[in-house]
Amino acid sequence: MSPRTGGPARAAQYLALLGYLVFLAFPFLWLISIAFKPARELGSLHPTWIPENPTLDNFRAAFDEQPLLQAAANSLLAAVCAAFLAVLVATPMAYVMARHRSRLSTAATGWVVVSQAFPIVLMIIPLFLILKNLHLINTLWGLIMVYVVWALPFALWMLVGYVRAVPVELEEAASVDGAGRLRTLVSVTAPLLAPGIVATALFAFITAWNELFFALVLLKTPEKQTLPVVLTHFIGAEGAADLGPLAAAAFLATLPSLVVFAVIQRRITGGMMAGAVKS
Repeated sequence: MSPRTGGPARAAQYLALLGYLVFLAFPFLWLISIAFKPARELGSLHPTWIPENPTLDNFRAAFDEQPLLQAAANSLLAAVCAAFLAVLVATPMAYVMARHRSRLSTAATGWVVVSQAFPIVLMIIPLFLILKNLHLINTLWGLIMVYVVWALPFALWMLVGYVRAVPVELEEAASVDGAGRLRTLVSVTAPLLAPGIVATALFAFITAWNELFFALVLLKTPEKQTLPVVLTHFIGAEGAADLGPLAAAAFLATLPSLVVFAVIQRRITGGMMAGAVKS
């Protein structure tokens, strides 16, 4: 590509990227705007981006109307445990599937991909019956088990790719130096897999934190409900939403995912660079 054609092409790429970022940011920015608007501005026929009289009344009303702190604690427990268990189970499975290729591992990988196409509605009844027999209906641990099973296929698929990206020659060199299989995995492979493990855990955490359908079906007691379920309580029986408090509560519910990603994304990038240098 010549410099003359390269400039317009690069400008078009940046323009497309900017448009995509605006598309992604618009709902969140509008949510923030609504969260800080008083009731009078929410009913205005000429809405504005920036609240003319910003207020915290919507946040106070949200905490007064619903048990947001308890729901957030339930969501945090479910998301953290689901992410930890999904990574704990998927990591050794991914290593075996990546390093010992066979028809069985190829079929298992294909099944992992195909299983993501199954609608949730097809699985909710069998899951409900299984959890009922295990006496785990209306419990957070039952919900955590469902989240682990739901996140495991994609987590496994992600980690298989990361394991295959680690040169097998590094493990062979460690074996020649006298390191056993366990020592090789812990000292050589695991550090190079750290970015993939963190990215997979982040995916599982955000998936569990934002999930609504399973929590809505499996949890009935108000004190055990997660944050997405509690957010639905701001919508009345006739579909009328308490818009200000709902926006405030939704904004607070979005912050943990953003904070976790902001904290971890640097470590993901740094781990990738470290792995590249080691290999």
